[in-house]
Amino acid sequence: MSVPVFEEYEPAIDCGCAGCAVRRRSAATALPVRRGGHPAAHGARRALVLATAAGVVLSCGAADAAAAVGHAPWAPHADGEADPEPATPQGEKGPLRGTGASGPPSAGAAAPKTTRADIIARAKTWVTAKVPYSMEKYWSDGYRQDCSGYVSMAWNLGSNEWTGSLAAYGTRIARADLQPGDILLFHNPADPSKGSHVTIFGGWTDSARTHYVAYEQARPRTRKQSTPLAYWNNSDRYVAYRYKGVTGGSPGAGSSTAFPGAQRFGPGADNKDVTRLGQMLVERGGKRFYAVGPGPVWGTADRRATQAFQQAQGWRGKEADGIPGPHTWRLLTTGGGRNIPAAGAGGRPNTAVAFPGRGYFKPGQSNSHVDRLGKQLVKKGYGKHYASGPDPRWTEADRRNVEAFQRAQGWRGGAADGYPGPETWRRLFA
Repeated sequence: MSVPVFEEYEPAIDCGCAGCAVRRRSAATALPVRRGGHPAAHGARRALVLATAAGVVLSCGAADAAAAVGHAPWAPHADGEADPEPATPQGEKGPLRGTGASGPPSAGAAAPKTTRADIIARAKTWVTAKVPYSMEKYWSDGYRQDCSGYVSMAWNLGSNEWTGSLAAYGTRIARADLQPGDILLFHNPADPSKGSHVTIFGGWTDSARTHYVAYEQARPRTRKQSTPLAYWNNSDRYVAYRYKGVTGGSPGAGSSTAFPGAQRFGPGADNKDVTRLGQMLVERGGKRFYAVGPGPVWGTADRRATQAFQQAQGWRGKEADGIPGPHTWRLLTTGGGRNIPAAGAGGRPNTAVAFPGRGYFKPGQSNSHVDRLGKQLVKKGYGKHYASGPDPRWTEADRRNVEAFQRAQGWRGGAADGYPGPETWRRLFA
């Protein structure tokens, strides 16, 4: 391995443990470059530096490599937003900190069981807390505040891993099989401190699957945002993994988000897709509709739970008939949309403006729904293409404003054609 070195120093000890690595890093930044003296002595020191730096990289992982190589300090953009392509050096594999845990996990320790919902829920706790990025500090839960520490926390591993060890806790899957809670991992073995990164997959943001919701730990703090698949840089080198301890979903079984077809649901249906539908609906708040739990035989419980989920998205009429279609299925399998509210609960899902149907929004149409759409676009800040303000007539200005709104959601291609569908409508009036 070729290890670049930018400063001469004499390490305090020739040991590969984490503590000695810290001492070497401190020495590297504290001691000046020595001048004068015998040339042979300088040569000996350089050889010692090279050997020590190599030991740092090989024994202590990316954190020490980052220290040896050096990273330019991060500076925020003028608008204060995070850099979409952050440099993410990371610490080494180790135990939790400050929680009473001691020693690394045993090599044969089984992966703790968890659910996709729990993984995403844990990921959201750091987003809410706005945990600052750091490769040296540890959050109150004991996990290191860098990208791999964040995934270690979300997967509930009980130890701080790094990009070179996370794959051992997962099973490699195709990108088409990604489900919420899976990860996209890029580990650069040639130089772990350069480019290595990992994100948590939170669901697709467009039907073309060009963008997804990424939960990640990056400078300056934990964030959740629409991200191009698989990332802004090194995209083709990211590998999808599914945590071995996750319950539900199996890798290698084809596209987990592909809609199996309307014929698989409704009166008389008896198949595994009905079971899976029920299980997903239960996870999204529909447990109360099932007296004995989901099963393969279609029943009233399946229809009512499906309808409740559709209505939670603000859909009405044929869009909420209790029979899953491609859009209902996509939201369920990717974790998108709103959950089914508790029984008797009010709130936004029940008061949202119902989507009237696609037929009202096309050339030649003139109706109150077009006028309402235009006014809401202006309210949301997407009315720049109107010359004189929205009105009941559908025009190219309406289409271009809708397209601008759709693209702001991270959608591309046919998902951003400028014609509103149920999801566009829901987000506009949310």
